[in-house]
Amino acid sequence: MSAARVRELLERGEPGAEVEVAGWLRSARHGKEVSFLDLSDGSCLAGLQVVAGPELANFESELRQLGTGCAVRASGALVASPAAGQRVELRASRVELVGDVAQDYPLQKKRHSFEFLRTIAHLRPRTNTIGAVLRVRNVAARAIHDFFQSRGFLWLHAPILTAADAEGAGAMFEVAGSEEFFGRTARLTVSGQLEAEIGALALSRVYSFGPTFRAENSNTSRHLAEFWMVEPELAFCDLDGNVALAEAFLRDVLARVLEGAAEDMRFFDERIEKGVVATLEHVVASPFERLTYTEAVAILEQSGRSFEFPVRWGADLQSEHERYLCEEHVKRPVVVTDYPAAIKAFYMYGNDDGKTVRAMDVLVPRIGEIVGGSQREHRHDVLEARMRALGMEVEPLRWYLDLRRYGSVPHAGFGLGFERLVQFATGMANIRDVIPFPRVPGYVEF
Repeated sequence: MSAARVRELLERGEPGAEVEVAGWLRSARHGKEVSFLDLSDGSCLAGLQVVAGPELANFESELRQLGTGCAVRASGALVASPAAGQRVELRASRVELVGDVAQDYPLQKKRHSFEFLRTIAHLRPRTNTIGAVLRVRNVAARAIHDFFQSRGFLWLHAPILTAADAEGAGAMFEVAGSEEFFGRTARLTVSGQLEAEIGALALSRVYSFGPTFRAENSNTSRHLAEFWMVEPELAFCDLDGNVALAEAFLRDVLARVLEGAAEDMRFFDERIEKGVVATLEHVVASPFERLTYTEAVAILEQSGRSFEFPVRWGADLQSEHERYLCEEHVKRPVVVTDYPAAIKAFYMYGNDDGKTVRAMDVLVPRIGEIVGGSQREHRHDVLEARMRALGMEVEPLRWYLDLRRYGSVPHAGFGLGFERLVQFATGMANIRDVIPFPRVPGYVEF
């Protein structure tokens, strides 16, 4: 029996058909003559109503005691439903209790706060909201793979353990016992980018998509200790090509979410954040504006707005600045390029002005930056000089410099935090609620 049987019946079931379904009860209403069981197998937001009557042998002995959370298997005939919002319901000829539920089952048919649900994270996928989040997440993940695969990218499986710090920020988890085991200190990766560059400089175009880790003691609604990153890398590519790829990528993935998770997206628009569907449709349909960092700073300085964080050339843009640019100034997504070298990573290609690098950030309404990337510095001497000027240890990254000595070519790539994308798509306020098993300071359950 298909795991998506309920969805299949709700979409294509014809009255009169004999079917069998299995799932969990969202609710059970017991009338004088019949019981109405709202059954879900998790494949879609809507449940299938199962109508059980006294003609069933176990009606009084078992079915009248069924409640929320019970696992059941039911068979019978589909009939036209008189209830609003559903085309068919199941007139049961047999209902079997597969798994009973203890009386202290915490997910009763009422709204629970997301804070409460995080305390029972092993049960929260059974709720409407988290179930919808996970289905959207699945559609988005498949869309990401389809996008890159259809364009000739190879999926590169970047390592979780690494001796390299891709960001130079030092916010990495050290692995206990790694020196004894590996002969050197190993850490959990914060990015698969450096390994993706290895792949791109042999295979032309690759992408990594997997978990990354950041040892940042942050308890905000925007941060996780473990999160998934999407990081494509292209050889023979400059900043312009990188911007074009990022724009096409966002449009394609969000369009697929709107199409492939339409029912769940309507739920988010109605229950979580009004207008979230229109926001995604706007991003999919609108041409992206392009500004240099210098132009963006000038716009912000001349806006007449009083920002919490002062605006000045050389300071990184904050979320409030990014949102102003795309929500109020141009009213569509914005790509900001050519940032000051002092606020960007060591591996970014230096512009001829000696002050800026070929970096890019894609900004979207409601959250600001959603994609960050750059053209990589492919000139060996320039890259080594940059690393030494920043006080970096060169030897641990000698292999990275070797890539610039052996057939180096211009190349570029970007990174997207997958949870940030899912949060943007669903309108969920806290990033901990868009990942199945959140890891944050003080919490690493399961």
